[in-house]
Amino acid sequence: MHRRGLNGLKTAALIGLLSALMLAAGQIFGGRTGLTIAFVIALVTNGVAYFFSDKIALRSVRAQHVSAEQMPVLHGIVAELAGAHGMPLPRLYVSPITAPNAFATGRSSRHAAVCVTAGILEILDERELRGVLGHELAHVANRDVLIASVAGGIASVIMFVASMAQWGALFGFGHDDDEEGAGGLVGMLLLIILGPIAASVVQTAISRSREYSADETGADVTGDPLALASALRKIDAVSGARPLPQTANLAPTSSLMIANPFRDGGVARMFSTHPPMDERIERLVHMANDATTLA
Repeated sequence: MHRRGLNGLKTAALIGLLSALMLAAGQIFGGRTGLTIAFVIALVTNGVAYFFSDKIALRSVRAQHVSAEQMPVLHGIVAELAGAHGMPLPRLYVSPITAPNAFATGRSSRHAAVCVTAGILEILDERELRGVLGHELAHVANRDVLIASVAGGIASVIMFVASMAQWGALFGFGHDDDEEGAGGLVGMLLLIILGPIAASVVQTAISRSREYSADETGADVTGDPLALASALRKIDAVSGARPLPQTANLAPTSSLMIANPFRDGGVARMFSTHPPMDERIERLVHMANDATTLA
């Protein structure tokens, strides 16, 4: 099976696991009532993320819409790649941020937007930029924004229920009276301590899987895996000197970007939403070598 197919199966399995964690958290905290509350919160959270993620993300990086007259080369590349994916032309935005990065957002291909930063336009040549835009349009084609919204919404529910369980434990409520006292208490403690960690780990695994898929889909469409590999090398080298500020309003958008714009060494690396850059580059080089061998 193609690696993208395996990534798709992995994502489906992880979404299922995340949903099971959410339902288990609701059951531990409040039985059927807890399940209902968790489900309603999930619907609301996912709905907001699904319909407004593009506006939130673009506003957070102060992105400005650019026309074909303002940036003909960039529009030409996006139009070519959108046609190759069989999707409508997405809106194109540029952020004044000097950190080199790019992201795609929007609830569907008809409501998609692609944003590049001033920093990435400064350091990449046209071929490398094409590789990056191929990656971003692959996210749109693969419905990754929707997948990320669902995963993020469910993870938020788990963390919310765990927080409520913590308060419930302090005030002596949150589990059914017919449960065994010790068993209910152990379950509550596991939810409080392990629930948020498990949700974060699974959400991270989903995000990494989708990044690998977008790399492969984008490289297939452009026919030039090495262009994206070269772009990732440059982005990785320059991002160290130009990291995004660690601000709350930029943190959610960072998960959408082609490269993690924050420093994530040590333990934080384990919870990074992006795979290690060297692994991504290695996979792309293998793709190019395989294509050369087959030719």
